[in-house]
Amino acid sequence: MEGGAYGAGKAGGAFDPYTLVRQPHTILRVVSWVFSIVVFGSIVNEGYLNSPSESKEFCIYNRNPNACGYGVTVGVLAFLTCLLYLALDVYFPQISSVKDRKKAVLSDIGVSAFWAFLWFVGFCYLANQWQVSKHSPLNEGTDAARAAIAFSFFSIFTWAGQAVLAFQRYQIGADSALFSQDYMDPSQDSSMPYAPYVEPSTGPDPAGMGGTYQQPASAFEPEPQGYQSQGY
Repeated sequence: MEGGAYGAGKAGGAFDPYTLVRQPHTILRVVSWVFSIVVFGSIVNEGYLNSPSESKEFCIYNRNPNACGYGVTVGVLAFLTCLLYLALDVYFPQISSVKDRKKAVLSDIGVSAFWAFLWFVGFCYLANQWQVSKHSPLNEGTDAARAAIAFSFFSIFTWAGQAVLAFQRYQIGADSALFSQDYMDPSQDSSMPYAPYVEPSTGPDPAGMGGTYQQPASAFEPEPQGYQSQGY
């Protein structure tokens, strides 16, 4: 496996909480987690009112129970999703397979983009229902209703930011994988026009080709030194 693939260290390394909390996507997940608590907590605690003439509670957003239900449902599910991906961030460096890391990053992109869309819909829905609502003379639940709308709006950008950071991690991982595939040792490439260099053997040569290099005899041998008698 390639060390550091998809924005994480080598698999099997020791868990470092300090490094984890400094990661931008981890910070955004924690912020999104807090925002989701504010949204569904505000609606659950003060989003339902009752009047002296009615025994049944009604939603503060134009008496539309679907508006309150949407805000609570999206908030709770976003809360759980943040916890799930925070756990994945902790476990991610231990994933030894590059393919599994790729799947995790791709799921992060898709899920984050999907939640950004849901928060956009929720913001528009709650803001529209609040605009046409008949507010209580005592302004009961007004601050909570506005807080849910505001933090729904903020959540759009925190989840969109997570999608952007996950996409950047995916690009980095894809580039590193492409580089590792493009590089090849020339001695292992069978398409090269020459055979790889092999060290000469010092043992017996079974093919009879000669295992060592021998210098050929020179055509111009040096004349023997000294006087030699000529025979007549």
